[in-house]
Amino acid sequence: MGLPMSIGWIVVLALVVIIIVSAVRILYEYERGVVFRLGRFSNVKGAGLRFIIPGIDKMIKISLRTIAMDVPPQDVITKDNVSIKVNAVLYFRVVSPEKSLIEVENYLYATSQLAQTSLRSVLGQSDLDQLLAERDQLNQHLQQLLDRQTDPWGVKVSNVEIKHVDLPVEMQRAMARQAEAERERRSKVIHAEGEFQASKKLADAARILSTEEGALQLRFLQTLTEVSAEKNSTIIFPLPIDLLRPFMDKAQKTVEKIEKSSNT
Repeated sequence: MGLPMSIGWIVVLALVVIIIVSAVRILYEYERGVVFRLGRFSNVKGAGLRFIIPGIDKMIKISLRTIAMDVPPQDVITKDNVSIKVNAVLYFRVVSPEKSLIEVENYLYATSQLAQTSLRSVLGQSDLDQLLAERDQLNQHLQQLLDRQTDPWGVKVSNVEIKHVDLPVEMQRAMARQAEAERERRSKVIHAEGEFQASKKLADAARILSTEEGALQLRFLQTLTEVSAEKNSTIIFPLPIDLLRPFMDKAQKTVEKIEKSSNT
């Protein structure tokens, strides 16, 4: 008589333990528990030790942490008809746990598919040069577009980054030739600018030498000094008459003075 009663108490105790265990839920700080009671949305439970009614309530855990999702490479034809492959990375998180379960079947899959189609659509409306030079603006435009479309799902898209743009080999060669031509153009412009500035300085120097008395002679003597210091060799150098004119005038004046003194 006592043995069947003890077995019955053990069974009851086991059932109570099972009910308690099934009613207890532990949620981490980054998790929220969406509770459905008899199939209808009831409430959202926060982090900590939580209890539900077994058999009546069902709790689904949703993580609130930011998710980094890799968008696979997409075939894109740009506005100027260049075929490229582009991949990106998407950063998003759930801000409304109940919407992420009720409004969409699988918010991870839906967000991934939406990111792929939006990437092809936005980049298809841009030129290749715009895609390469204005990547930040395109990232911001993609982020705003995706965030607006995922808002009814309770998903917040915080950032979109275009990772890699795979260009055809022919386009890479054409861009390399273009870059080389651009560098050559800048080199020629810089060289021409240097020649122009040098010619201005030479014109200023020639103007000074022509207006200042004795400047040409001093420059000529300085050139002779520099040339003679280079090598010990005989150098035939044309001597301008203007260089000797001061000495000739002085000699002429001396002769005139001697003649005048002799006459007197």
